[in-house]
Amino acid sequence: MSQSDQHRFTRAPQSRRNFIKQLSFALAAAPLSGLVACGGGSTETSTSTTDTSSGSTGGSTGGSTGTSGSWASGGTAALTANFPADTLFDLGTSCSLALTKALTEGPCYFAVTNRDDISESQVGLPMQLCLRVVDSSCKPLSGLEVEVWHCDVAGLYSGDTSGSSDSSGFNSSFCTSNNANAVKAKWYRGTQVTDSNGRVNFKTCFPGWYSGRTIHIHFRVRNNNNDQVVSQFCFTDALTQEICTSHANYSSRGVQDTTLAAGRDTVFGSNATDFIFSTQQNSDGSLLAWKTIRLS
Repeated sequence: MSQSDQHRFTRAPQSRRNFIKQLSFALAAAPLSGLVACGGGSTETSTSTTDTSSGSTGGSTGGSTGTSGSWASGGTAALTANFPADTLFDLGTSCSLALTKALTEGPCYFAVTNRDDISESQVGLPMQLCLRVVDSSCKPLSGLEVEVWHCDVAGLYSGDTSGSSDSSGFNSSFCTSNNANAVKAKWYRGTQVTDSNGRVNFKTCFPGWYSGRTIHIHFRVRNNNNDQVVSQFCFTDALTQEICTSHANYSSRGVQDTTLAAGRDTVFGSNATDFIFSTQQNSDGSLLAWKTIRLS
């Protein structure tokens, strides 16, 4: 990490701290079902964020398995494991996924084009991100656009909105902290279209953190450019602590200042259980994270 990045996180800009604080007050004042995405676009009121897999795959409310060795580094170039089969999502179970409310889009979204590797060669713990979209009867939904975005290892979002079809709500100063590299990048953003089994796969890196938020990944699902749901997923405190203390790309910043256990995350609050990814470590040391999204 550069000296400028270290200084920025030692003494975070007042504007960014104030923004988080103001957002926290706004979220606390509104019921979860009434959250509206920042920067335009509607958010539907239901998506499932509970995975029905069991055992080593994370359990019904998400979770993580123990690691069998050290975590990989070097970004997505270090990925050698194949994406797992669709059985990852436990397709044979009954339709028991709970419907939950959408969460805020946040100020760091802008639309990007289709791509499966969204890292733009950034360093970090390589991660396979697998999402599956189903309807209210748990039948897979094909042909839907699934978009994801998250920050880099230093807690910065990319900020190059050139060519974007939707950047009206993007807050560059807050999201990039005016970092020169972040402002001209489009890292950790991408869209994929669900296949016949309702699935999309992304190659990325485990996100970093910024003050006031637990480590998280944003997503939206669209049908012919119409929003079906906008929300966020997160990781267990145990996993984030392990990575942030043992991985060279994250340990210099240490453990995030906002854990799920504290209940002070400005979006999840004390209701994060249904939004936690199921995770496990791949044989190549990369991270596998997956979740099923159920639309009403």
